[in-house]
Amino acid sequence: MDSGQKGQHCSRCAAVLVMALLATGCGGTSSREAPASHAAGGAACPADAPAASFNFTLKNIDDKPVNLADYKGKVVLLDFWATWCGPCKVEIPWFIEFQERYGNQGFQVIGVSVDDKPEQLRPYVAEMKMNYPVLQGLGHDDLMDAFGPILGIPVSTIISRDGKICARHTGLSSKEVFEEQIKALL
Repeated sequence: MDSGQKGQHCSRCAAVLVMALLATGCGGTSSREAPASHAAGGAACPADAPAASFNFTLKNIDDKPVNLADYKGKVVLLDFWATWCGPCKVEIPWFIEFQERYGNQGFQVIGVSVDDKPEQLRPYVAEMKMNYPVLQGLGHDDLMDAFGPILGIPVSTIISRDGKICARHTGLSSKEVFEEQIKALL
């Protein structure tokens, strides 16, 4: 193979790698980690579901503090994402729709940008018309560890009104699965 062919081959390899990452999530593996009982049509949240930690305060895109404890008692979809993540961009319109449809029933989406700064977040949130709180996760590895491991994004956790982690999705999931899990907890 001459150097021109090698360069062409490497470009194709890079394109295949990028497509694989987009198909599976940004840097992680694609999976739906729903509780076994829910996946089988059983209870919305297993009895042994771990408790979620709401003991965190992060800043929103306007640099104002937001205490996660303020959302106790709601069904929460906590989404870890980034502006550069393709699969995240696919899921955001679903979350906007869920917030519109179920917000008045005690449902709340909370987005946590894992590594974007406010100056990147503000225009992105406006462009996407995100209708839910978007928090700055940069420098908050403690939050990610509490809901982790976060090995790739998007990672979305669905938390019941009583503060239990009922489902976790790593990578691009499906709108129907999210909606089914949300409705089962409302």
